[in-house]
Amino acid sequence: MPKLKSHILVVDDNAGIRAALKILLPTRFVDVELIASPKSLISTMQSFKPDVVLLDMNFETDINTGNEGLYWLSEIKKHFPGVEVVLFTAYADIALAVEGMKRGAFDFVVKPWDNDKLLAILEEASKKHRHIATTEDEPAESQMQWGNSEAMQELRRMVEKIAPTDATVLVTGENGTGKDVLANEIHRLSNRSGRHMVSVDIGAITETLFESEMFGHVKGAFTDAHADHIGKFEQANGTTLFLDEIGNIPLSEQAKLLRVLQNRRINRVGDTKNIPVDIRLICATNMNLAEMVKQGRFREDLYYRINTVPLHLPPLRERQDEIVPLSMLFIEKYADKYHRKARDFSDEAKTLLVNCQWNGNIRELQGCIEKAVIMSDNEIIGKDDLQISDSQLVNSQNIAQNVTLEDAEEQVIRNAMKKYNGNLSLVAKALNISRPTLYNRLKKYGI
Repeated sequence: MPKLKSHILVVDDNAGIRAALKILLPTRFVDVELIASPKSLISTMQSFKPDVVLLDMNFETDINTGNEGLYWLSEIKKHFPGVEVVLFTAYADIALAVEGMKRGAFDFVVKPWDNDKLLAILEEASKKHRHIATTEDEPAESQMQWGNSEAMQELRRMVEKIAPTDATVLVTGENGTGKDVLANEIHRLSNRSGRHMVSVDIGAITETLFESEMFGHVKGAFTDAHADHIGKFEQANGTTLFLDEIGNIPLSEQAKLLRVLQNRRINRVGDTKNIPVDIRLICATNMNLAEMVKQGRFREDLYYRINTVPLHLPPLRERQDEIVPLSMLFIEKYADKYHRKARDFSDEAKTLLVNCQWNGNIRELQGCIEKAVIMSDNEIIGKDDLQISDSQLVNSQNIAQNVTLEDAEEQVIRNAMKKYNGNLSLVAKALNISRPTLYNRLKKYGI
């Protein structure tokens, strides 16, 4: 078998493993480099220019957490996004390897390894690297899954009607229902689709930096303002600006946002010059803004300004007929992405999927299918592969019928705080929200 014209970089601090791979890998690849420490990883990649990096998950003696591998994976992807990474892991760290694949790793190999399987994975990773097509200028494809429910079909008709206009849109719905995906679909169908939509997570911007992040600043405007900074509004000039979690905007900053939306002009912090901006605005929230207006927590005039066309995404529990079709789309997506055999679910698995509460909605369903696909070696995913507990099933507990969205959100946060003993980093990760967003929620509910 001829060698592939590929460059493979191995990063592993075990001398025995490096010695074995130094013999094995050159039988299939034209150039192989092996280093013992990730400290020289970036400089080696700059000179060696690998197609694939085989990266060990642990390096520091007596610290076997896999966090070193995840850190260096992120560094590789930050500096060399086109290079494929295969994680080299012990059996105990498989869960971390799965997390690594979610963060961009091509695949993982468990030690002790099978030579043929290792070579096959490295070959596939190498071929992918060498056949990457640039899609930046290609027309965007729809990522929206509409389903067949009456509510979703009516929503689709509304989107197709308002997308070509410049009408301001407010998308509401629970966490995980796909509000960002719907915003992208509106932009894709708009007359501004020739440029990328600019997205802002309002919950991740601190109050002190809000004005600078949104409207920009000039050099010297404040401490650490060492250069001019273009804000999100200027970046979105001529395209769509998507403000996610708009309900988190501090009350003190709402008047500034309203003024810009009315005048369509911004002033960078530290500058008196008016800069005109031409944007199409889409906002999203999981909060009840009308109730917040009554409570004095959200400006009424701003609410009406952003609520020209309201669109609501129903939770997944209200469209159960879409769960299996969505799951089939996800299994196909992740089987292709992770090079797995999975193509279908057993009847028991489909029943389990339909009977799950999916409090995290589509995001939770997608994560469940992704993990099952990664871990399964079979074409058919069974109910045990889904790892759905009894507590997640619809009939496993009495669900209150008159609980508000905010009540439910508060309870979820309190449960997470209790489960993780108040560790905010773990709570934010478990809830899939940023730490600033979590701080806002804790303050809101007095937790």
